[in-house]
Amino acid sequence: MTDSVSAQEQPHTAPAASLAAPGVAEAAATVAASAPAAPTASAEAGAPQQRTGGSRRGGRNRRTPDGRQAPDSAGGASAVSGAASGPRAPQRVHPALEQLAGLYPHLFGAVFRPLKRGIFQDLLAAHPELFEREALKVALGIHTRSTRYLQSVAAGDKRHDLQGQPVEDMAPEHVHHALLEVYRRKKARATEDLLPKLRNRMMAAFEASGLTREAYSELVQGRDETANAILEEAFAEWAARNAKDEALLRAFEASGQTLEAFADMYGMVSRTVGQQLERARRLAAAASAATAAAAAAAVVPAPEGT
Repeated sequence: MTDSVSAQEQPHTAPAASLAAPGVAEAAATVAASAPAAPTASAEAGAPQQRTGGSRRGGRNRRTPDGRQAPDSAGGASAVSGAASGPRAPQRVHPALEQLAGLYPHLFGAVFRPLKRGIFQDLLAAHPELFEREALKVALGIHTRSTRYLQSVAAGDKRHDLQGQPVEDMAPEHVHHALLEVYRRKKARATEDLLPKLRNRMMAAFEASGLTREAYSELVQGRDETANAILEEAFAEWAARNAKDEALLRAFEASGQTLEAFADMYGMVSRTVGQQLERARRLAAAASAATAAAAAAAVVPAPEGT
């Protein structure tokens, strides 16, 4: 789904099921290693308490040696709890990622770009004295598992080199798995149903791939039956939409009217109708091309001399 440093130390796309946990664990380990140790509740509970002569059973009306009212135990616990539940310190960015953002803001800055295969070796070759091999490997792993990076992959952006130039298309299976992982992460905190948006983006990714439905399914489907079911639902919606577009195109061509007049006759928005008609034309052209290619492949040349 995303790029991570492989055994050959090249960023690649990993399956969705194995992606989320490693990135979270690495980020958490980085923060935990740099955070100061906090006092534990057991240590506070084990501290001896000074009893005063004015105390009563139940802990009420306790006074300090100077005669002032001692804080109630429940109030003290609330204060400690309130302090502990205060705003968390911001997570520290991996030092290598900070360096990468400074060197390559067009890749690691405000906008994350998908990285070309072999970017790990490119970085080591470009900065042999700057990056320690293992630290760079961990940093790239954290970066390519981040939601911001996954979103750029899910959008179908091309892979980029160190100069920020697009060098290769993103593989359809990488786009598909990134879509699923971004959906899983957003679903955990979303208040709306995100499935319709996911299915629409799946349809767009499938169409952008230029593959047949069978070839695409074979490429992207995995062991996750829930994800496979969502893909099948997207295909069903895609087929139903295409049928409507084809019917609309036939009606438009038979009407002999302009786009605006045709849309007005059916109470539709002309821009929407135009998009539907264009989709239907593209689909018809693709079907004709596929039919012609199949016919050409079926032609068996006659043996020479006949």
